[in-house]
Amino acid sequence: MSETHDHRLKRLAMRAMRRGIKEMDIILSRYATARLPGMTSVELDSFDALLWENDHDLYQWVTGQMPPPERYAGLILEISEHVGCRN
Repeated sequence: MSETHDHRLKRLAMRAMRRGIKEMDIILSRYATARLPGMTSVELDSFDALLWENDHDLYQWVTGQMPPPERYAGLILEISEHVGCRN
């Protein structure tokens, strides 16, 4: 059985909000609230994959402490700019 679009959005929003470290809960849930509804299926796939990454790695990527893997570079930049982690 495949997941409905609405269910997928709710699942991704919940995973963005319940990360493990509070900083990533805040960063990813703010981004998800604002952007998930307008994302394409491909963009949702990328965000879904990103949510499987380690929180400490994600935090370093979003804050610019470490470069993200190329497959996430655009998404990380968008998240960083959205939540004000980068200028």
